Amino acid sequence: MIQVELTERLNAYERLMRLDKPIGILLLLWPTLWALLMAGRGHPHWVIVMIFITGVVLMRSAGCVLNDIADHKFDGLVERTKARPLATGEVGMKEAYLLAAALCLLAFMLVLFLNKTTILLSFAALFLAATYPYTKRFLAIPQAYLGIAFGFGIPMAFAAVNDYLPPAAWYLLAANVFWAIAYDTEYAMVDRDDDLKIGIKSSAIFFGKYDVAAVMACYVIMLGILAYVGYALHYGYGYWLCFGVAALLAVWQYVLIRNREKAHCFQAFLHNTWIGAAICAGFAAQYYLS
Repeated sequence: MIQVELTERLNAYERLMRLDKPIGILLLLWPTLWALLMAGRGHPHWVIVMIFITGVVLMRSAGCVLNDIADHKFDGLVERTKARPLATGEVGMKEAYLLAAALCLLAFMLVLFLNKTTILLSFAALFLAATYPYTKRFLAIPQAYLGIAFGFGIPMAFAAVNDYLPPAAWYLLAANVFWAIAYDTEYAMVDRDDDLKIGIKSSAIFFGKYDVAAVMACYVIMLGILAYVGYALHYGYGYWLCFGVAALLAVWQYVLIRNREKAHCFQAFLHNTWIGAAICAGFAAQYYLS
């Protein structure tokens, strides 16, 4: 009986941290890997890479718990989120706070192995992760804030590898902001009706009938920034080949979302991991083939 209860409790924690849905971890991990590859010129130290990969998993998990704490009164009213552990009462609020604190503490312990600049940046990263859920109450496009939060591994990666932040770090962060607006608007298009009922703000609501056009514009801006980075740094054919794949994948996003069907919009959101992977492959190709 004790073993069954423990298994059920761990299962509830797993779902609360969204470990059963790794797409969030991947969307957080890809830009971090872009930065590590660029900062380390294709050869970042393996210890730093492992610290960041583990940190991504921990902080994404903590972010999900903090998000559900903030939204626990709303999640039960939304079809897609009504079965989440806090909404159903499987996990109590005190447990959730303790879990979030433990995950953040573990992530901070990892950062202590890095330099002072990265440690200082980690406090900003924690602030962004903790405050993002509340931006849905007052920001018209909270997805932009999410893009900064999800992309803050970029300046941290540059700081960890080189102990300074070059302009390229901010270009990558800007690209990630527009990418996040694109993919999270697709995600928000699934929940638009429910969000309107409960008063939650989202880019899908803000853009209205121009949502598809706005998503595609964000992909164009994101790819434009990455093209500028490749041009300015004189990247070779390996980068541009992968960049072309990412561009084609972005075009496929339009095919999926043009009719605004909820299932296809969610599928488009999930497919964004391949865009992130293609860009990551581009950075790797640039340094390994040059």
